[in-house]
Amino acid sequence: MSEQIPRIRLDALDEPPNVLLLKEAYERLGFVVITEHGINATMIDPFLAMFQDFFSWPQQRKLDFRLAGAAGARGYTPFGVETAKGSDWVDLKEFWHIGRELEHDHSYRRYMPENVWIDAIAGFKRRCLEVFEAFDRTGCQILRAIASVLELPADFFEDKVNMGNSVLRVIHYPPLPAGPTKSLRAGAHEDINVITLLLGAEEPGLQVCTRSGQWLSVNPEPGAMVVNVGDMLQRLSNGVLRSTSHRVLNPSGAAATRSRYSMPFFLHFNPDFLIEALPSCCGPGKAQAAAAILADDYLQERLREIRLR
Repeated sequence: MSEQIPRIRLDALDEPPNVLLLKEAYERLGFVVITEHGINATMIDPFLAMFQDFFSWPQQRKLDFRLAGAAGARGYTPFGVETAKGSDWVDLKEFWHIGRELEHDHSYRRYMPENVWIDAIAGFKRRCLEVFEAFDRTGCQILRAIASVLELPADFFEDKVNMGNSVLRVIHYPPLPAGPTKSLRAGAHEDINVITLLLGAEEPGLQVCTRSGQWLSVNPEPGAMVVNVGDMLQRLSNGVLRSTSHRVLNPSGAAATRSRYSMPFFLHFNPDFLIEALPSCCGPGKAQAAAAILADDYLQERLREIRLR
């Protein structure tokens, strides 16, 4: 029997049969598809249109929005920079990062750079923050169900992610370069964060690696959201919930001459949260727990591995 990625409505995610479905999916594959999540085309279409405009600009103009010394945490990261952990080949993408807005005197400012805004695009800041906040709310709702999966109080994650260093990434995969390449649009990798919420995966290419080592295509319906476990949640759960390797293949034919866009939201713990294996996920018959580590220390370690720092 072939692997299947479950589809669950967001408003039914906390129902006991769906909590069990979520548990089984995250233990086995690390991926689910969430439907009826409320981040609809009315919000996303004008947001994406702004970035389609931006990515069409000359490269030198785009580089004006690259934030020096920020490891790509905010603003523009050019094509050919990010590299999957352990790979010798850069990913075939460029992207923009939007993060959490902080008060000028907030203590977390030492962890989070300021956002970069484009005054030349009307409504840019307003739309970016609107979409960031919508993803943030949806992610917190999903974490309530994940808390139930781990037999924790439903609000367990609330004060651990409420000021998390979460990032909304808008990715542009340009048309493929002429000639052969060993690079992929996104090389095989696992995500660093707690959970990732992804819109824009309906075009073929996204694949997840199963326990048997087979690559399974992820084909959500238009507008559906792919939500996967990241390394921080895997570490917190001592490997009970899986952060699974995934990739984006290069297309062929006419699709290779077109751009592709996607929007992952990387939901993070608060920077000073200590990621330590939950006692309920440890003990006889369980894996040896990794050492406790602060969320920001873990993030910086992983950013170095993917050549963003």
